[in-house]
Amino acid sequence: MRPAHDGPVVAVRDLQMRYGTHQVLGGVDFDVRPGEVVCLLGPNGAGKTTTIEVLEGFRLRSGGSVDVLGADPAHGDDAWRARVGVVLQSWRDHARWTPRQLLGYLGSYYVPYAGPGVPRPYDVDWLLDTVGLTAHADRKVLTLSGGQRRRLDVAVGIVGRPELLFLDEPTAGFDPEARRDFHDLVHRLSDLEGTTVLLTTHDLTEAEKLADRILILAGGRIVADGSADELTRQVAGTGEVRWTRGGERFVHATAEPTPFVRGLFEQYGEEVTDLEVTRPSLEDTYLAMVARHEAGSGSVPELAVVAS
Repeated sequence: MRPAHDGPVVAVRDLQMRYGTHQVLGGVDFDVRPGEVVCLLGPNGAGKTTTIEVLEGFRLRSGGSVDVLGADPAHGDDAWRARVGVVLQSWRDHARWTPRQLLGYLGSYYVPYAGPGVPRPYDVDWLLDTVGLTAHADRKVLTLSGGQRRRLDVAVGIVGRPELLFLDEPTAGFDPEARRDFHDLVHRLSDLEGTTVLLTTHDLTEAEKLADRILILAGGRIVADGSADELTRQVAGTGEVRWTRGGERFVHATAEPTPFVRGLFEQYGEEVTDLEVTRPSLEDTYLAMVARHEAGSGSVPELAVVAS
């Protein structure tokens, strides 16, 4: 078990970032609690990677306050960095090393920062098996496929057994099987190891599968914060009930699908066939929220209900 962390693992207040006269982040506020998997979504250019890089300590902010694991990442020392794992969008180095050699070498840097209940680093053989590289452990990195190199990127990011893991587009280049395995790994790290995870992705299905909470960044600010279900209810509280009766197809929008369906069967019984209940998808929700921000509207647009 990890030692308890007092308060949020990440606390961001009024985060500002400017490049010359261009303001990328204009007052970002959010917290990440211990053990959470939080996904940061947003259109290209919204400032997702900039936000992550500030939290990692790789980029100096223009203003605001940031606390990560009890420290300002701009001044994080080696002991602080040993508690943080990073999986970059792309990472290419040590092409003539093997994965086993590379992970063993990088892992050795974490040994001095092991503590009671938090042995560091992870065992190399366990890590290779976890990311699916055991069969390729002794091949040179330059001979690995793109997907295999991406698995190695993930292994490099977690070799030190981080308390907080940053994942920037982690499954880019993964095939469906590798993506599923990676999702299992994230759940294992969060549920069994207590690892807090903050990730960015353009894959909304991935966000919905992995995230306890989703943050939507647009125009340099967080414009939405909640679980996928909570965000969907904010955008459109109605669901669609579709059914067939007497050969005719019906569609009805309702905020309470369950009572409506119950009443439907009470009234028509077995005449009701092909029953289907749906709610707006995370993609619908995300697009609607970004559109609302870009339009500068204070109201949330209703999602279109299409009758068949």
